[in-house]
Amino acid sequence: MIAEFGLAALWLAAALAGLQLFAGAVSLTRDGEDYGAVVRPVAVVQGLLALAAFLSLIVVFCQTDLSVKLVFENSHSQKPFIFKLAGTWGNHEGSMLMWVTIMGLAGGFVALVERRLPERTMLATLAGQAFVSLGFYAFLLIASNPFERLDPVPTEGQGLNPLLQDLGLAFHPPTLYIGYVGLSIAFSFAIGALVTREVGPAFARAMRPWVLGAWIFLTIGIAAGSYWAYYELGWGGWWFWDPVENASLMPWLAATALLHSASVLASRNALRAWTVMLGVIAFSMSMVGTFLVRSGILTSVHAFAVDPRRGTFILALLAINIGGALLLFALRASSVTEGERFAPVSREAALVFNNVMLTSILGIVLFGTLYPLVAEATGARVSVGPPYFNPMTALFALPMLVVLAVGPLLRWRRDSLKRIDRTTSVLVIILILAGIIIYAETDIGVLPMIGLAMAPTLAVASVLPLRGRNLRRTPLATWGMVLAHLGVAVTLFGMASESAFSLEKLVAARVGETTAIGPWQIALKAVEPIAGQNWTALQGDLVARYKGGAGHDLAPQARSFWSPTQSTSETALLTRWNGQLYTVFGEETGDGRWQLRLWWKPFAPLIWVGGVMIALGGVLALIGRTRSDLRRYFARDKIAYRKARQGQLGPER
Repeated sequence: MIAEFGLAALWLAAALAGLQLFAGAVSLTRDGEDYGAVVRPVAVVQGLLALAAFLSLIVVFCQTDLSVKLVFENSHSQKPFIFKLAGTWGNHEGSMLMWVTIMGLAGGFVALVERRLPERTMLATLAGQAFVSLGFYAFLLIASNPFERLDPVPTEGQGLNPLLQDLGLAFHPPTLYIGYVGLSIAFSFAIGALVTREVGPAFARAMRPWVLGAWIFLTIGIAAGSYWAYYELGWGGWWFWDPVENASLMPWLAATALLHSASVLASRNALRAWTVMLGVIAFSMSMVGTFLVRSGILTSVHAFAVDPRRGTFILALLAINIGGALLLFALRASSVTEGERFAPVSREAALVFNNVMLTSILGIVLFGTLYPLVAEATGARVSVGPPYFNPMTALFALPMLVVLAVGPLLRWRRDSLKRIDRTTSVLVIILILAGIIIYAETDIGVLPMIGLAMAPTLAVASVLPLRGRNLRRTPLATWGMVLAHLGVAVTLFGMASESAFSLEKLVAARVGETTAIGPWQIALKAVEPIAGQNWTALQGDLVARYKGGAGHDLAPQARSFWSPTQSTSETALLTRWNGQLYTVFGEETGDGRWQLRLWWKPFAPLIWVGGVMIALGGVLALIGRTRSDLRRYFARDKIAYRKARQGQLGPER
């Protein structure tokens, strides 16, 4: 009965999404104002019903209810509980139900708390959100029913892909989906503002927390996904420009540009058209990523290779939602006023420049991701990888980093480079000295050398906005900017170091033998069989010594799962302040030796440390901005109350 309850809740949520769309649209007409009172309550109840449906799916997975087809295909009675739980969203239907649940809850929360915009704009926004949600409800109920029953009931399930039986799966997809859905809210705000022609600072202030929240979760999700692939797949890389990796990166690039544009509009009443257009583009990239992952046109551990007809359904949703939004923008573009002007040398101009760079990188990634798919449709097979992506993105990323270092030092509206010439001279000196030292002491490629020189320059520049301030009174949003930009510098240093200095070695060692890689000596002490709840493994017991120092135990495994039948490599990592030792245990060669694959990756963990710093910077900014908006809101209420009291009592004597 739990599955039937979940399906009924899903149908009711879809019906309420239709009612929300109808009431919101009619309320915007001349004679339909009375319908507006229905929209907010319906949005809240719709979100709760979607949550009830998702919780029902969690229950049937935790109970291993094999009469539900989705549970049979993605779970097993002997699977650890945490992976039964994560299996709820580790598949096509479950992940899409999570998507619409987060979307419904987000829309309900907006309806419940947002009071800063004119009511007509809010009603148009909620109608737009209902329109997007309704398409995904239809997709679930028509093409991807997560509660479909099986008859007869199987005796055992097929189990979840062993590569996905990792704690990272319980964390990575939900964070990404919250990011994607946060961008759907920004999209709906943009649609609402276009419909009512209310594109201004109030619109940006209402949208900004959702953009910032989405950006934070996308940052965390991408960093977590990168690290998951790094340690779980056993190939030693942290980013390979896989199409599904790109599917998460593209919305992040658009969200980064949108975040800065919305902040300028909220505080300086500029970049109105930019903000609306980026709101449409950001969610468009989320939709493109959804299509790539769920259309069946990709083969990847991340992708859900499903019936291509589902891909056609999603493609139709993409065309309707994004095509309609672009058409609306084209029709309303003339009514979006320019806003306040600013000089070519100003902080706004620097943000515009970097937004152009970000959207250019987005275009490069989008082209490189889609071109092989288009070529394959014509019968040709084309591979686009790092040789294309690395130099092409660097072409725009490097000038963006230069402006990122200087932009926060500029004043709003109008400034002069002469005012900051001493500061920029110091930054140029740091860049040149770092470049000379790296060139003299190392023999590395051009891009890693530039990255290593830019990283300390950007690190110094990131803290300069704090110079001369009372640190106790510095706004949290400023601290967030500083921490996020410093995180970019840390990540850049980690990326460049990993690319420039990584060492790799593949050996076949007997028990008792020692091999060396970089400053490490690794001895294979033993090989022993072990067993888990749903797998068996051969484990290589290693002892690693850094420059002959104390020994550290490592235990990489070659695992064999029996449901479904699959072999995986479980890496073992040893992290120091200056890098990470990465070990993979392989098969026996037949002469008593065992394959070992070893990497020494100097400063590689800084890639993810910087990612966490970037996300934490976003959290500080979100707290600071929200607190500031609430103070402004309550101050406005107090002023309105005083005016009302004065109107009732007359002027005070």
